[in-house]
Amino acid sequence: MTDIKEFGEFETAWCPGCGNFSILKALKSALSACDLSPWQVLLVSGIGQAAKAPHYLKANVFNGLHGRSLPVAIGAKLANHELTVIAESGDGCMYGEGGNHFIAALRRNLDITIIVHNNMVYGLTKGQASPTSEQGFVTKAQPHGSPSAPFNPVNIAVTMGTGFVARGFAGNREHLSGLIARAIKFRGTALVDILQPCVSFNHVNTFKWYKERCYELPENFQSENRELALETSLEFGEKIPLGVIYENRKKTFEETFAVLQKGPLYTQLHEKKALQNVIDSY
Repeated sequence: MTDIKEFGEFETAWCPGCGNFSILKALKSALSACDLSPWQVLLVSGIGQAAKAPHYLKANVFNGLHGRSLPVAIGAKLANHELTVIAESGDGCMYGEGGNHFIAALRRNLDITIIVHNNMVYGLTKGQASPTSEQGFVTKAQPHGSPSAPFNPVNIAVTMGTGFVARGFAGNREHLSGLIARAIKFRGTALVDILQPCVSFNHVNTFKWYKERCYELPENFQSENRELALETSLEFGEKIPLGVIYENRKKTFEETFAVLQKGPLYTQLHEKKALQNVIDSY
């Protein structure tokens, strides 16, 4: 097992009490449990408080545009499919600006892990309603309440037959770390949607609010039963399930991509003559 100290300790810019701290610790514990060294891991993020998380551990990091972490993660995985690629960002970045990239990634089923810090609010830009905010959620930008129904990423992922779909809670770090480790080890696209209280801008969905509602799915939960997974994915309110909600083992995109059978793209040499023929054809 890799020593967790290899992933370093860094000063952060998060608010005291933020749920991001426990997610960062859970991720580092999961990487250690998977026996991955920093050089074997690429963390890709967008913009936001959650997107700062990769800055606070030692690994390969690419910080991209708002909502654009997944295209970069996909490109990196195709260039070197032997790399462990994790896209990590917040609900606004991943489900809002990056919403159609999120859908496309679920369809392709590359062997990547998607970690979303879901605090149901925009934490970096001072508290607007996010795609996952409850309808009627009042903010300074939405004084009459958010008019839109909330986006349910877990239900969308199960509906689309995503390989691995899980929900964790920042207030249950040990359980969350286990979920992230399972997601990383899973062959195929793995989503871990994490309920992450924002202590500064969301005073509704607090640690106390979640602890009164969250429960862990039993060990004998049939996560390969899609009908059961769909039903469970819709459960959010008075009771909120945590754990692996759905598993769908199928071929990854890389396995169906013929050129990758020769090895990672970065190791494949190109014939100059063949390249020149392509250029001349235009």
